[in-house]
Amino acid sequence: MHSSNLHDWQHSHSFRVENAQGERRTWLVIFITVVMMVVEIGAGYLFGSMALLADGWHMGTHAAALSITVFAYTYARRHADNPVYTFSTGKVGVLGGFASAVLLGVIALLMGGESLKRLYFPVPIQFNEAIGVAFLGLAVNLVCAYLLHAKQHQDHEHHHSSHSHDHNLRAAYLHVLADALTSFLAIFALLTGKHFGWSLMDPLMGLVGAIVITRWSYGLLLDTSRILLDKEAAPELAAEIQSAIEADSDNLVADLHVWQVSPHHVSVILTVVTHFPKPPDYYKGLIRGIPGLDHITIEVQKCHGEPCLVRETGSAH
Repeated sequence: MHSSNLHDWQHSHSFRVENAQGERRTWLVIFITVVMMVVEIGAGYLFGSMALLADGWHMGTHAAALSITVFAYTYARRHADNPVYTFSTGKVGVLGGFASAVLLGVIALLMGGESLKRLYFPVPIQFNEAIGVAFLGLAVNLVCAYLLHAKQHQDHEHHHSSHSHDHNLRAAYLHVLADALTSFLAIFALLTGKHFGWSLMDPLMGLVGAIVITRWSYGLLLDTSRILLDKEAAPELAAEIQSAIEADSDNLVADLHVWQVSPHHVSVILTVVTHFPKPPDYYKGLIRGIPGLDHITIEVQKCHGEPCLVRETGSAH
């Protein structure tokens, strides 16, 4: 077989997530986060506020987590055509999301530990200065969250699928949202502490924030690990594929594997057993109308013995 003919039978295995705008917005969010981190740490030293210092370094950890997001985008783009990766770099962003989820969980654990410590060893707070900077931090975090959420929503609408998420971008969004949540809870705690003398509200709100962030982290870990471990895609998708194949002739699906090779691409391997075998392209045509299937491999096995259906005039009934 000539190489030119062989090329006609080959197909692309590039399934990486294209999200240049998401990458640019993440860079912008990192820049804003680092600037706000410097402001909070500087204000903390200037006003002697441990609360501001803690929140400033907390924002620093999120800046590091956001850097994971950018690294994943860059690595996936540079190695998209590297044949070492069987299905290209479609899962690099998912891996970045998984790593960020782990870091998010660690941050929640540290927040919880620090909050418990402050329940027993309260830290004096200069309320006026801390409240002003906390409001500024909340405003900055809400702007960053909007930038990332708007892009995430656009991607979801574009792909029209419940499993089509850019987990890398989602992880960045959750990190910024966690910052916004801690700023909001800090403001609430500082206001109640200033006006009502409820000094324990500060560590209690820290515990509430740690619990909420832990839930976000756990949800992201579940979503990303499902793809990283090649867990079967949605059962209804596999059922739809099987029904489409078995509705034709006396076909039976003997083996079926449906899994995601990236957040937006689904791979299918199936074996058809039939008394009336046809070329694999025929069976691919039966499931071509099912959205989201990008890499389909079909094996056809002839079933020996008497057919279950009687063929009349070239068709099965």
